Amino acid sequence: MNQQEQNKRIVEAYVNAFNAGEMEKLAALFSPKAEIQGVLGKGLIDKVMPIWRQLVEGLGMQLKIEELCAEGDIVAARYTETGTFKGPFMGNEPTGKSYELVAMEWFTIKDDLIIRRWGARDGASQARQLGLPLK
Repeated sequence: MNQQEQNKRIVEAYVNAFNAGEMEKLAALFSPKAEIQGVLGKGLIDKVMPIWRQLVEGLGMQLKIEELCAEGDIVAARYTETGTFKGPFMGNEPTGKSYELVAMEWFTIKDDLIIRRWGARDGASQARQLGLPLK
């Protein structure tokens, strides 16, 4: 397996751990000094992990890989993201509503660890679908 294929496997492991809510497995895929940026904030793994827990536990967020592209140490992923607002999320009580949207993430991988992750999704569409106030 070449390095690009190995890097794709690491992103697939990230998605599988995220979807299963296996936060320890998820964290183990990242370098301790990995830069993680997303719609809800940025920081090192210890700052981002509570946000990811809320996404999994509160919104039941699931990622379905639609496409992975790899070049050098970069992997780009396009997902269908779905979820159902079933528990508290960012100070909001659950509405029971579901959502679906397109999400994208870019990863930089070095020595089989994620050293940078950047994510983008349509947070306004998600809020509308879930019945959350738009900010």
